[in-house]
Amino acid sequence: MAMQSNAQIVVIGGGVVGSVCALRMARAGLPTLLLDAPSDRRPASYGNAGHIAIEQVSPLASPAALRSAPRRLFAFGGALDFRLSDIAVWGPWARLYIGRSSAAHAERGRVALSSLLKAAGPAWRRLSADLPSPALLIEGGHIVVWEGARAAAAGRKAWTGADIGEARLRELTEGERGGLKQRLHVDIADGVAFDNTGQVRDPVLLMQALEQAHLEAGGERRRARVVGLEQVDGRVHVQLEDGTRLSPDKVVMAGGVGSGALMRGVGHAAPVIAERGYHIEGPVGDWDALPPVVFEDRSMIVTRFGERIRASSFVEFGRETSPGDPRKWAYLKRNVAELGVPMNGPISEWMGARPTLPDYLPAIGVSRRAANLIYAFGHQHLGLTLAPITGELVAALAEGRAPAVALAPFDLDRFASPAMRQTAAIPQIQTSQPQEAQP
Repeated sequence: MAMQSNAQIVVIGGGVVGSVCALRMARAGLPTLLLDAPSDRRPASYGNAGHIAIEQVSPLASPAALRSAPRRLFAFGGALDFRLSDIAVWGPWARLYIGRSSAAHAERGRVALSSLLKAAGPAWRRLSADLPSPALLIEGGHIVVWEGARAAAAGRKAWTGADIGEARLRELTEGERGGLKQRLHVDIADGVAFDNTGQVRDPVLLMQALEQAHLEAGGERRRARVVGLEQVDGRVHVQLEDGTRLSPDKVVMAGGVGSGALMRGVGHAAPVIAERGYHIEGPVGDWDALPPVVFEDRSMIVTRFGERIRASSFVEFGRETSPGDPRKWAYLKRNVAELGVPMNGPISEWMGARPTLPDYLPAIGVSRRAANLIYAFGHQHLGLTLAPITGELVAALAEGRAPAVALAPFDLDRFASPAMRQTAAIPQIQTSQPQEAQP
């Protein structure tokens, strides 16, 4: 059974990473088919906080994050939670996470993430200029506030000493302080502002613009579920749920959490897990002049998208398909009411899964087990932030060009056993040495 398509490249995954990859390759003149799995819920690419988080250079696999985990648990009022019914899924992942949270691993992760995040801002500007919808990128920074004096002292100290890459930390202006005081029902003990970060005008509008631009560039997009990758003579073919078998020149795996099972099917170790986030959203009231605001005491970020306002939180580990936890939405609604965040009207609820690997680094590279397989998944909280630079890197790999960022730290074989590495084939997609990222 064969699907009619002239595509040389099949991209698996219709989220923001897969969509940008498909667009960049189509713009390069490569016939591209993007496969977007049918679903009754919108993925994280639609439900995220919209924050371009170039300041988050330090990976969440670190000694500090490990030490702070108990006090961040949902049972004690925090945003971290583990679904007990899903322990068979997150238990093995958690063991790997602990092993990757040493000081040495964290430092290597910081250096690796720094290289991507340094290139993320310029890549976002290039993407924004290349989309049919104007001004989807808003480079207005963001604000972090604390309500308690102790939390404020600890938070300010942490951010002051952190590597925030290309972002810039400064004091709140009088206008920003006044705006917060005027709008909130609680007192703010302290706050700081970040410059050079940004947000998207609306995640839904972004995804629509990416789809439109891909189609206008000659790409194809189809709703289809991939159920397996078949290896034949060192190459992969794509098996669809309806029995169709695709045999493109190259396959790009950008399927989020679902990438793990598909990659394991061709011999990769791919310990990606569903790290689930929640949001509530409603019509906005008086919130005109404020950029995204992070309430660190509450582990919640509030972002305005046009005429709606969204409050996002939670790091919940479990199965991607497990039902949402009503307590999480109730928590967000209670915090919004206490803070006085103006949601004037019916409030919608959303839950979706971020794809996360144990060291909190994405997997970007070329498979050593199939000559035509490229992968780009596992971007955790940074999928929106890193999608444009990831798309450029994947396009370079597909064309055989040098990627602008060295990809060795993001090689998926970092999770492979020594025996698996010894049996891996040499990739046949050859590229020259990495060059400096474009300004």
